[in-house]
Amino acid sequence: MTTTGASRPAPPSATEPAVARAATLNLVLATAGFMVNFWAWALLGPLGPGIKERLGLSFAAQSLLVAVPVVVGSLGRIPIGVLTDRFGARIMFPAVSLATVVPVLTLAFVSSYPALIVTGFFLGIGGTAFAVGVPLVSGWYPPARRGFAIGVFGVGMGGTAIANFTTVKLADNFGAKTPFLLVAAMLIGYAVVAALLVRDAPDRPRPTGSAWARIADVGRLPATWQLCFLYAVGFGGFVAFSVYLPAYLRTVYGLTPNDAALRTAGFVILAVIARPIGGWLSDRFHPVPVLICCFSGTAVFAIIQAFQAALVPVATIAFLGLAALLGAASGAVFALVGKIAPADKVGTVTGVVGAAGGLGGFAPPLIMGWVYGLEQSYAIGLMLLSDVALAAAVYTAVRMRGLARTS
Repeated sequence: MTTTGASRPAPPSATEPAVARAATLNLVLATAGFMVNFWAWALLGPLGPGIKERLGLSFAAQSLLVAVPVVVGSLGRIPIGVLTDRFGARIMFPAVSLATVVPVLTLAFVSSYPALIVTGFFLGIGGTAFAVGVPLVSGWYPPARRGFAIGVFGVGMGGTAIANFTTVKLADNFGAKTPFLLVAAMLIGYAVVAALLVRDAPDRPRPTGSAWARIADVGRLPATWQLCFLYAVGFGGFVAFSVYLPAYLRTVYGLTPNDAALRTAGFVILAVIARPIGGWLSDRFHPVPVLICCFSGTAVFAIIQAFQAALVPVATIAFLGLAALLGAASGAVFALVGKIAPADKVGTVTGVVGAAGGLGGFAPPLIMGWVYGLEQSYAIGLMLLSDVALAAAVYTAVRMRGLARTS
């Protein structure tokens, strides 16, 4: 497979002070927007166990509730990525943020399971912000620094950690509506700031042709589907744990809702920290060997946790290892996107690959809930994760090794 990255026009030189300042400002704004929207996107995760108990839901029903925003936010990245290629992040960041306000406020006033499912569907809009930020950051940074810059942008997925740290505490201490009202206010505030300050790169390529034609063009690139698979394993694994870990910890280890949420937040924070490290390592050594190491390690830690070891220290080490490796793998995949995606299709490629990552996080919670309902054990689900991660490591080593020599 040959790379298309060499044909893209060079972005503005980051050595020029004014351009460097603009690049840094837009990276900060993109990361903040990603974080706030992901905070909104993850609101149902920490509340899931409490909703299950209050409404008397099955494990499968609880899993569906927290998974619906994931799948919508994932599939929605495809059209949002296309629109970002067309209109730019300056328009799309405020638009996505304001659209997410509506379901966030609605969650403050609904309580039935059907209403929560419908509202969770629209809450998925927050997850599409990822497809807005990657093209923005990619346009401002040269290829040699793009992996690290996109990795820093990926820190925005820490919004899920904020959701886990704060949602249950805010609801318990200040009222059930408080988390939703706070996040809605922050989304509105960010939309105003983004409209005033976000700027697309001056030489941003303007796409030609219809949206469907651009999606079809991207779909014909073999690299697109290879990247989809790798991101579905890396980021999908992170998303699955971030939304389902509170329920897992409560069921297996008997933790309180607050303790489970705090431990999940720790998992997310480590994954967030590891993401730019994965991007930096990819800039230094190339994404392919980084991905092989990350997926191989993920397979090992998933096997360890399949035996449901004692929480301290074995399970804690296993989960922290999974967090670091999945976070670094997510950063490495998009470092690879930055190397091989055509410049005028970065948003579209990001949307398709990002959708695959989110969908990769949709299936595991449903499978885990279904398997536990049948077997009263999560071991089978964790062994499946190990098998998929090992397959990703082997695939990367065998089929993508050539990229390390050509990009």
